[in-house]
Amino acid sequence: MLKVDELITDEIKTVGISGHILPDGDCIGSCMGLYLYLKKNYPAVRTDVFLEEEPPELKIIKDIDVVRHDFKTDVERYDLFFLLDVEKTRTGGAEALFDKAKTRINIDHHVSNPGCGDINYIRTSASSVCEMMCEVLDFERMDTDIARTIYTGIVTDTGMFHYSCTTPLTMRLAAKLMEFSFSASDLVEHVELERRFSQNKALGFLLTRSSLQFDGRCITSYIEYSEMQEQGFCVQDLDGAVSQLNLTTGVLCSLLAHGDADGRAKISLRSKSDHINVAKIAEAFSGGGHIRASGCSYQGSAKDAVKAVLPHVEELLKTLPE
Repeated sequence: MLKVDELITDEIKTVGISGHILPDGDCIGSCMGLYLYLKKNYPAVRTDVFLEEEPPELKIIKDIDVVRHDFKTDVERYDLFFLLDVEKTRTGGAEALFDKAKTRINIDHHVSNPGCGDINYIRTSASSVCEMMCEVLDFERMDTDIARTIYTGIVTDTGMFHYSCTTPLTMRLAAKLMEFSFSASDLVEHVELERRFSQNKALGFLLTRSSLQFDGRCITSYIEYSEMQEQGFCVQDLDGAVSQLNLTTGVLCSLLAHGDADGRAKISLRSKSDHINVAKIAEAFSGGGHIRASGCSYQGSAKDAVKAVLPHVEELLKTLPE
């Protein structure tokens, strides 16, 4: 079992931490939970966090303003570099920093990640990397801010303990975090249930645009980059939309594509059953993720991305047991 405290020796002076592009609650929660843990217990160690801009609802996380969104640093080579919730090719500006580090640690729960560090802890049965943080960090050396931050990631990656990735161990570890006496209900309402007005408008647009495929077993929607600009939407406004599409009665999987400024489309895939492994579809487009939640990119418009992915969805649906 990997233990962070065993890695922080007297020789460790600098630590870098990063996660994936378009960071979500689990990515930010694990990165910032580790940062807060190191700051509390190893104040002499310089610790830097590199991530893209966080969604507005996650700005409540303690010390979130320390995150380096520009990926710039004056550290030539970090003694340790932690890559969380991702393999190195989807880190944006952090990949070069990770590659140069003296010791590289990769902690992830995605089935598509074989491990890209000198030390790898990949546990695909974990609900989230934040759940794994409960194993690699010492509960006795946590405080309320650390526990609250890690709990945030577990809540978001399990869909408030609704998704099938939630296990008895997930619940036991979440309960231990709650013993630090933060308001779990207030946190859940803010990060999972509340929606910005712009998010509601974006969801309305996508629902109007949505269509059923393959006898109602798949639902799709898309929005082009130009449409996002016209409507005043940002990428964060699309958060949760594909999961909402997936709740449609009779639907077994959902597909959402949105354009970006460089002419590519980002594709999100969700399914309701382990029999529909959307990670296989994502891998066909050099993406990856989980059996029921994955993503990838496509060079072209969002509308064309949906057309390109649908044949793969159809083939997957054909393999379902009667």
